[in-house]
Amino acid sequence: MADNTPAGSTTDGAIQVGGPQQPIDARVSAPASYDVADFPVPHGREEEWRFTPLARLRGLHDGTAVADGGVKVEVTAPEGVTVETVGRDDARLGRAGKPVDRVAAQAYSSFEKASVVSIPKDTVLTEPVLISVHGEGGVAFGHQVVELGAFAEAVVVLDHTGDATLAANVEYLIGDGAKLTVVSVQDWDPTAVHAAQHTALIGRDASFKSVIVTFGGDLVRLHPRVVYGAPGGEAELYGLYFTDQGQHQEHRLFVDHDTPHCRSNVAYKGALQGKDAHAVWIGDVLIRAAAEGTDTYELNRNLVLTDGARVDSVPNLEIETGEIVGAGHASATGRFDDEQLFYLMARGIPADEARRLVVRGFFAELVQQIGIPELEERLIGKIEAELEAAVA
Repeated sequence: MADNTPAGSTTDGAIQVGGPQQPIDARVSAPASYDVADFPVPHGREEEWRFTPLARLRGLHDGTAVADGGVKVEVTAPEGVTVETVGRDDARLGRAGKPVDRVAAQAYSSFEKASVVSIPKDTVLTEPVLISVHGEGGVAFGHQVVELGAFAEAVVVLDHTGDATLAANVEYLIGDGAKLTVVSVQDWDPTAVHAAQHTALIGRDASFKSVIVTFGGDLVRLHPRVVYGAPGGEAELYGLYFTDQGQHQEHRLFVDHDTPHCRSNVAYKGALQGKDAHAVWIGDVLIRAAAEGTDTYELNRNLVLTDGARVDSVPNLEIETGEIVGAGHASATGRFDDEQLFYLMARGIPADEARRLVVRGFFAELVQQIGIPELEERLIGKIEAELEAAVA
């Protein structure tokens, strides 16, 4: 998204600070750790947990959840891609970054085997890598690494289905000049619980595009994070979610600009319907003093379709240097545009069909970022199925 903000200025209410001050969100400065003992058990009063219904995490947050192998992982990859199952001592595990909350640390401390997908340097894949994670009704702790060599290009689809209680860490290691697109789909059964930290380490002049799609599950709490390993890195973080009756869907992003001349763009959109549907979006962007030449923008839009739904949208932007290209954020939540509905209905389109067209148009920009026609059609089908269920 283009941003014409002059250097050193911000837009849409961004906060600019200077000097050795504390970050806006205390979570940003909380020490990361691989050890679950370094994180106190949350009680819901902490800033990073205040929106999450802890009782619905089924013990993922307090150590009472016990793994029983309830998730099956299968990887389908084109020729030239290496797929490995490795032990905890593999040197690639943890390279992207440490866990930043207790659930992520619990997942890191509890997994037995990790899956590593490696794309060699200079390899340009013409077909996507599919990582299928299917829940079989149990509790699991997972760890997934996707490693992209220098100047390689790949698309990875991480597809979650079935029923499970899953805590996981996902790492993306992106080599210099490489380009990685990841589509993470949360298409769980209505009873599933999924909490995960996704961390991308972006190399020099490398690019990372993430598209997170969340539909299913009783509770889904995802924490995408971006870290720049060298100048010139670019990150595009897109997301769409459809929160139905009784569901809790939470996306907490953090982009750490600690390296000069890097760029990030964040755009998430959500629709909600039904009683007690609750969507949470937290967007934290930190531009540190050393990150001169940064260009960043974050956007969250929410469309409330019925009464009884709740949205919490909190964009945070902290800037510690005036030498930036541009920085800003925006957030908005609203109902249907009555003029759009009237326009369509005045041309003979029934109300239910007009409603579907408006929602489909709301999501269209982000669905097109996926770039895989079969997956795009599947997700559009899910959106329309959700709308039809509400009408019925």
